[in-house]
Order: sequence, then structure tokens, then C-alpha cells
Amino acid sequence: MIGCSHPSQLAEPEAPAIPVSHPVSRQVTDYVDFTGRTDAIQAVDVRARVTGYLVQMPFKEGAEVKKGDLLFEIDPRPYQAQLDQAVSQVTLNEASLHLARTTLARDKQVDKEAPGGVSKELLDKDAAAIAEAEARVKAFQASSEVYRLNVGYCKVTAPIDGRVSRYFLTLGNLVNQDQTLLTTVVSVDPMYAYFDMDEPTLLRIRHAVNDGRIKRLESGEIPVLMSLQGEQGFPHDGKVNFVNNQVNPTTGSISVRGVFPNAAPKNGDRLLSPGMFVRIRLPIGQPHPALLVIDRAIATDQGLKYVYVLGADNKAEYRRITTGPLQPDGLRVVDGLSANDWVLVGGQQQVRPKMQIRPDQVAMPTIGPATGEKSEGGGQKSEAGDQKSKVKDQK
Repeated sequence: MIGCSHPSQLAEPEAPAIPVSHPVSRQVTDYVDFTGRTDAIQAVDVRARVTGYLVQMPFKEGAEVKKGDLLFEIDPRPYQAQLDQAVSQVTLNEASLHLARTTLARDKQVDKEAPGGVSKELLDKDAAAIAEAEARVKAFQASSEVYRLNVGYCKVTAPIDGRVSRYFLTLGNLVNQDQTLLTTVVSVDPMYAYFDMDEPTLLRIRHAVNDGRIKRLESGEIPVLMSLQGEQGFPHDGKVNFVNNQVNPTTGSISVRGVFPNAAPKNGDRLLSPGMFVRIRLPIGQPHPALLVIDRAIATDQGLKYVYVLGADNKAEYRRITTGPLQPDGLRVVDGLSANDWVLVGGQQQVRPKMQIRPDQVAMPTIGPATGEKSEGGGQKSEAGDQKSKVKDQK
């Protein structure tokens, strides 16, 4: 009968299957990450110390040089002529000195054999002639040393071991004393890496130092790790060896420096050059036990971090947490959970508090090796994260 039929009832929607995992419990070391730039320990501008024309440039541009290697030669002939002239003047005045001494000795002998035969005035003149000749000899000896230095300065050598830059001038050009820049040399091993540490991290480290958990940054014993562009993890080990003496009030940060070895492998080249962009990881404190969850399981609500955990009757439960450092395998240290909690590690977009779900128990997903290994992983998921979990219908 029309109008008397019962309306059809819609089937209640089935609860979604959501993967859940226990937090991972293990030892972790807190750390902070920074960005920085490499810099040479020594960098020297090579300038001419005499004026003249370039006659030789025997080094190869961009090559490594040793201290004392010849880089440039300036025409030495004018300075050699000055040196020869000064040496001749020394010889000439030494002859005059010898004559003055001989004359004084002869006049003294005459005066001794025939008292009064030589006047006292003449003896005084003889003594003065000796003093004058001695002064001229010393003056020209000093001039000779100056000219000898100038002749030596005509050969411009590498002041340090390192890598030389290009020619800034070519053969035949005039260079001016202490003005013309010829090239630069920078040291290559070891290498500095500068980075700026924010004030909260600085205070955190100093509190840890005062509590005896770590050594002072300035002690030179704090390890620091470095990674270059394209590298996995932080494969380069170094030490912090400098902290600036004041915080920059504009940026609220302080300059810190690490030193890293930069030896060249056999038949290879050095990795580090001054000015390279690097990532820096600074471990803070000693290893301690912690609980970790995959970073994607953590959500933000008005600046507060939270996760969903499996509550009574398989209902999603909102749980506020505090977060720590992200580990190399994609897990993040969290506080506010217990080891027995089941944390929702997927499908958070479709979950609401008190929502009924079908839990799918899986191992905690990761994206790489565990903490303690230097590799940070390349975004490839682990086997537990790749395999599709089997739905467990807990009706």
C-alpha cells in the first residue's frame, strides 16, 4: 500500500583501519643543527715588497704550493746594481779606515821615539779620521743589507703551505711596492667551519656545563659533526675550538667555530674549500633513554604538539606532548607518552577525537638507520613502513 511502506535504513559506516605502533624506546643524544660556511685557517694576500717589472711566474694557477715555493720574480737588476755599489763603498771605506789606523799608529810611534815630534792636534785628527772611517763603513754596511733584502724581495715566494689563486697580473707588468696584489694563498688542512648559535641554545649548553653534563665549548674537546651538500648524514668529525666573546644583539646569536681535518685521499682531492655551505650538528649532553615516534604522527594545534593514541573501545584519544630533536631515522623524541601506548602513525587527516577506528598494529615506521649511525637516510622507508599492513577487524 502506497504511503505505508517502511523507509530503508542506511548501513552504519565501517570504522576506518588506522595503523598504530608502540613508541620506540632507546638511548638518544640530544643535538642541535645549524648551517655554516667553511673558511681557511690562514689566508694571505701576496703583494710585492719592491717596485719593478714581472719577469717570471713559474707556479700553476690553482695548484697547491709549499711555503717558500717561488711564485713571482721581479726584475732584480736595479737592486743588484745598488747592492754592488753599496758593497764597493764598504770596501772603499774599509781601506780608508785601514789607512787612518796605520797613520795614527805611525804618528804615535814617532811621538814615542821623539817626544814632541808630533803635535797633540795631529794625533787628535788621526783618531777622528779613524772614527769617521768606522762610521762610514757601518753606514754602507747597513745600506748593503737593505739592498740585499731588496734583491731577495725580487723573488716572491709562498708565505704558507696552501692553495694558490690565479695570476692577477701577467708578465711584463709593473708592480708597486706593498700595493700591487699579485695573488692569494689559503691554507687547506685543517679547515674552519663558522656557524651562528642562537641564544636559547647557548644558554642551554651553559646550563649543561654548569650541571657537569658536558664540557665547556671553549675547552676544544666538544665534538661537532659536519655535512656537505649532497652527503647523507654528518660524516665529518671535528671539534669546537672557538666561541665569540659577545652575542650579536641584532640577530640574537653568537659566532662559533669548529675545526675539521681536510686531508687528501691517495690520488684524490681535498673535499673542503673556503666558503662552502655546510650543515653542522652539535651534540649536547650524554646519551639518555627516550621514547620516539615517527615525525609524521605528530600534529600541531595552535602551536601545541599532539598525537592520537588508541583509547578505550578502540577510540582515538587526543594526547598533548612535548617534542625533542628529530633523529636521523625520522623518529622524534617525545615526552608525554608511555611505552605501552598505541600511537596512530597514519591516517591522521581522517581521525577525530573519540572516533571509532580499527587498529592495525605495525612496527614503528622509520626512514633510515637508527640513531648513533652517521647516515641520515635518504628518504627511503623501512620495510615496516613500506609494506601494507593487514587489516585486523576487531568487531
